[in-house]
Parts: sequence; structure tokens; C-alpha cells
Amino acid sequence: MTRSNAIRESFGDKLFLTLVYAFLILILLIVLYPLVYILSSSFSSPQAVISGRVWLLPVDFSLAGYRAIFSNPQIMTGYGNSLFYTVFGVLINVGLTVMMAYPLSRSTFYGRHLLMGVLVLTMMFSGGLIPYYLTVKNLHLLDTRWSMLLPSAMAVWQVIIARTFFQSSIPKELGEAAELDGCSDLGFLWRVVLPLSKPILAVLVLMYAVSQWNAYFEALIFLKSPDLFPLQIVLRNILILNSIDSSMMVDANKMAAMQGLRDLLKFSLIVVATLPVLAIYPFVQKYFVQGIMIGSLKG
Repeated sequence: MTRSNAIRESFGDKLFLTLVYAFLILILLIVLYPLVYILSSSFSSPQAVISGRVWLLPVDFSLAGYRAIFSNPQIMTGYGNSLFYTVFGVLINVGLTVMMAYPLSRSTFYGRHLLMGVLVLTMMFSGGLIPYYLTVKNLHLLDTRWSMLLPSAMAVWQVIIARTFFQSSIPKELGEAAELDGCSDLGFLWRVVLPLSKPILAVLVLMYAVSQWNAYFEALIFLKSPDLFPLQIVLRNILILNSIDSSMMVDANKMAAMQGLRDLLKFSLIVVATLPVLAIYPFVQKYFVQGIMIGSLKG
């Protein structure tokens, strides 16, 4: 199409696009500024943070907050516990989700509609907090790592997404051909289905990893031992209860006042707590959109 034949936008169209872009930029700034502020504050000195001199870029660049974090046993224990719950939780979550979703996607699996109805029913009705707690207690899971892994071992919504993906992406003819070649059901799942399901697996890993990393309520009601607390509970103690190890504060007073270091720790700990999720996303981003779109549409 030549320049003379190109469709010219009217003044109203140009004005509308300008307003749309301006609105989107405004939303971007509203969302982005708190993140930039937290990051800049975490690299500023305690005096600059408590005096309110930080608003965009770091002031009096300092790593005092990060040194205090990585020298505190409580924070590092919580960080290690969160990594443990996330890694093993995701393995359990994805494994059970695939084992539940794949049979439900096959037309040869009798009773799949009834089982799917039972699963959907659990999304609409819940026994409540007290039966939930008593169930975990009667299974002798209280104050153990299993209380963070087993009660949330599988999510029905993720099962529905994975089942829809398998239905639309894995043709039944492929399974019939594998069966003629003598491949077992487990062998077909492991050698054929999973390699072809990288997009939905990436979606499941990201969803479950974010959920496990941010797990807070289960730890609050099921765990009593500080050695088992995830990072989110430690973050709660610092941000809400202002509970910081006194021995760490004595060492840090050489650099700043107690209140300044406490405020600095809040920003530094928020940055450290979000790093694992930010590190996972680039590896699954190329599969995420494809998996979530295919898994959300039937046929």
C-alpha cells in the first residue's frame, strides 16, 4: 500500500489513541513507582530512609540492610524453609495434578465425568477452618513440614486447566499408535505426553511456585516451631510485629539507629523475598501465554 493510499487517521482517532497511551503510562507509573521506591530504599543508608530523603534513586548507597539480612539466622532459616516448601511442594503439586488431569482428559476413562463433578464440587463448598485444622491435627501433621505440603497438594482449578490442555493438544490417535507399539500407559505419559506438554507444565510450575512461596496462612495456623517458619512468617514478624533479633540490632547500631535499620530491613527483605519468583518467570515466560490460552479453551 502506497503512502497516498494509506488510511489516514482522523483527529478524533489520534486524540483517542493519545489519551489511551497517556492512561496506560499513568497506570504503569503508579504500579512501577512503589517497586522502584522499595528497591532504591533497600540500597540507601538507614539515615536516608528514616529521614525520608529517598524518593526515586538510592541516597547514600549502602548494603547495610542486606548485610543485616544475611547475617541473621532467623531470616536465613526462613528463606531456606521457603525454598524447601516451594521446591518439594511444586514437585508434589505438579505430579498429582498431571496424574489427575491426564486420565480425566481421556475418553476411555470411565467415570471421568462423575469424578470431575466431585472435584468441581469441592470448589463450591468447604468444610471450614475448624474441620480443616482438625483434619491436619488428626493426621499428626501439626508442626511438621508435611503440614505445608500435603493439605495444598493439588488445586482443582489447575487440574481443570491441565485437563483441557491434554484434551485439546494430545490426540487420542497418538495414544492408540503408542499402544500398538507396545507402550504402556505410564510409558506413553512419560515419553510422549509430558515432552509435548511443556507449555502447561510451565504454567503449573509458575502458579504453584508462587502459591508455595507466598504460603502464609497455613504456616500461621499449623506451625509453632520457629525452625519451620517460612520466610513469609518472618517477614510478618518484622513488618507488622517489628520483631527483630536483638543481637543483630546491637551489631547494626554501629552503622545507624535502631529505627533506621528496622525501616531499612523492611525494604531489603521485601526485595530478597521477591527474587525467587522473579528468577523463575524468565524461564517459563515463553510457554506461559501459550499454555494458559490452550488450557483455558476447550476444543
